[in-house]
Amino acid sequence: MNRNLFIAFLFCVASIVVHGQEKKFSFTTEKMSSPFTIILYDEDSAHANYLAKQCFQLVDSFVNIFSDYIDTSEISRLSKSSGSDRLVPVSPALFDIILESKKAFVLSNGAFDITMGPIIRLWRKARKEKIFPEPSAIAEKMKKVGFDKMEINEANRSIKLTQPEMVLDLGGIAQGYIADKVLDRLKQNNIKGALIDVSGDIATGNPPQQKKGWTVGINLPESEQLQKQLLLISNMSVSTSGDIYQFIEHGGKRYSHIIDPKTGYGVTTQKNVTVIANNTTTADWLATACSILTLKKAKRLAKRLHAEVLIAERKNDKIVQSSTKKFSSFYYSNSRND
Repeated sequence: MNRNLFIAFLFCVASIVVHGQEKKFSFTTEKMSSPFTIILYDEDSAHANYLAKQCFQLVDSFVNIFSDYIDTSEISRLSKSSGSDRLVPVSPALFDIILESKKAFVLSNGAFDITMGPIIRLWRKARKEKIFPEPSAIAEKMKKVGFDKMEINEANRSIKLTQPEMVLDLGGIAQGYIADKVLDRLKQNNIKGALIDVSGDIATGNPPQQKKGWTVGINLPESEQLQKQLLLISNMSVSTSGDIYQFIEHGGKRYSHIIDPKTGYGVTTQKNVTVIANNTTTADWLATACSILTLKKAKRLAKRLHAEVLIAERKNDKIVQSSTKKFSSFYYSNSRND
């Protein structure tokens, strides 16, 4: 999800570290209109460069499947078939992420819904033009959304969008999914120490040489300022959701780009949600869902998924934080990492 979040990974070593003949290599290029970074440990620079190139090609292949910004992408073609009353065969990758999205929809009780494309596009246009959408326009677009309007045929790996003008939007799950697949590709090539950063969705393998984990910083609500406490993680994923750049103001309220599927309106609470999970696909969609759910329901859902969540909310110019019980166990301290 291209949220343009300011979430930084920080390293306790400033230069290449040699241990067991492995060196640290870092590669960054623009993908999905945001920086895409791969950091890995390898013994050979030529091999590291080859793997990075291979991984970025893998990213491009997924973008051409998942991006609703590309008219010729597979998901765009699927959306164009809506209302045609026919099942459309889809690629293994698209079918897999739709199944993951269905699971997310069910577990979140509808707080995460990839059929929100029509309403998301309406709000996207509103933010660009700085014109608040009319309630009638929102109501009309909401008629075209709903997971119940999508049929999934697992036997034939095909999808039917039953309502005309439906649009699928994978913005809240695709980046996490891609990060997981890139990390998997590196592992398949015997690269165990790695970090993938997809615009704030972070997947990690084994920690840097001679360290206990990767240190990750998360920003405060509506700010590029990092919280004082950093995270220390390895072989896990982190995702933060917030509206630091994407919002529209109207009637004294700030409406986030994160849309509540039950109302069709952007959430108005000023908060960041950080999720630590076993994989980035889960961390990505869960951060979005927890931005919509009540605090109690968000914590309950995170616990069910064996994830940890931190919700930092700005109230009366003060930051109020609440988290699941074990979130603090991931906080970095020099004594633990030396």
